[in-house]
Amino acid sequence: MPDDHHTPCENPLWPCAMTGAVACLAGFEDLAVVVHGSSGCYFYPASLVGVPIHGTFLVENEVIFGTESRLQEVIGELEDRYARIAVVNTCVPAVMGEDIGSLARDRRVFIVDSPGFLGDLEAGYHQALAEIAPEVDPDVPGVNIDGICRTDPFSRGNALEARRLLNLAGGTVATTFCLDRYAATRRAAPLTVGTNPDLASGVGRWCGSLLGLDAVAATFDALAAAVDGIETRPVREEIAWADARIRKACSKYLRRFDPPRVAIFSGRSYADFAAGMLKQYLDADIVHVAARNDAGARAADFSAIREVIRDAEPDLILGSSYEQALADDAAFVGLTPPLRGTVLLHSRAVAGVEGALWLMDEVLNACTNRNRRNRGETMPLPLRKR
Repeated sequence: MPDDHHTPCENPLWPCAMTGAVACLAGFEDLAVVVHGSSGCYFYPASLVGVPIHGTFLVENEVIFGTESRLQEVIGELEDRYARIAVVNTCVPAVMGEDIGSLARDRRVFIVDSPGFLGDLEAGYHQALAEIAPEVDPDVPGVNIDGICRTDPFSRGNALEARRLLNLAGGTVATTFCLDRYAATRRAAPLTVGTNPDLASGVGRWCGSLLGLDAVAATFDALAAAVDGIETRPVREEIAWADARIRKACSKYLRRFDPPRVAIFSGRSYADFAAGMLKQYLDADIVHVAARNDAGARAADFSAIREVIRDAEPDLILGSSYEQALADDAAFVGLTPPLRGTVLLHSRAVAGVEGALWLMDEVLNACTNRNRRNRGETMPLPLRKR
């Protein structure tokens, strides 16, 4: 049962610790992930992580008479196909008190005890990383990237953008937490940069975040001071180019329209990044920030979100499909899962230079379309090829 240090699984708008553990582990392509629980506990993370996972699909009989034999059966089916298997424990087996730790062996099979009542996604993500126990090799060149999580619709784009910026500065990538091979966790580099500080791995020495243009500049200054061969000039030139483009576009917007009133619903790091960008470039009035993973600031259920939006009366909402359903006349930008009914094929980034440009693209387009609609302006039609 949960103790005094654990947060009950009471936030229906944000994934629980079990899902966080699965999201972390599913980022390692050569690792089989088994959800030890019911079909519901399997299908929820399976719908978010975007890669195949496995489950024990426990039924009533196994809950009554014990689940170990079923888990052994599933592990046996996977052992010939994968070098390593990670079993994520869920609420029901955890409450039953079964000792499934006896099934762990030789790091080929390991158990992550991360039932939903352990807390939110971040708690489970870190619990899984602690079980993996990454190792830093001081002789490994390059820089680690962390903060990548498969439930995040921006995960692949963030990893690609972080890699691009490191290469631009003359650096190389060591281990990506968590979008890599399991073997890479045994030879992580001594330095790390992050795409989402909410999910900082704690591996190596933290050199900074890549969320926002100012943060990118500071992070690459820190890397240059620590690593021979890192050249900040190309990155700073790209930051200056992006800053100038954003300022020009926002100045044009503000000549026509008032600064937006904004409500933001997301993880803490993404929310702070978005709020900072919108205040800096659009002089936005940030009327509400509800961090899903901050117990003191989050809107923890649908009715609370409805109340916040009704009271704040924002012109622009950044959030998930939940907020989009309540947006009414407000412009909307998707920043956090779930983003239902949206095709997401392109690797969008929130982090880095491209992430800053993406955010301002989305905000300016959404707000401009809303203002034109409210003024009764017709939208220009695209030119047709003859």
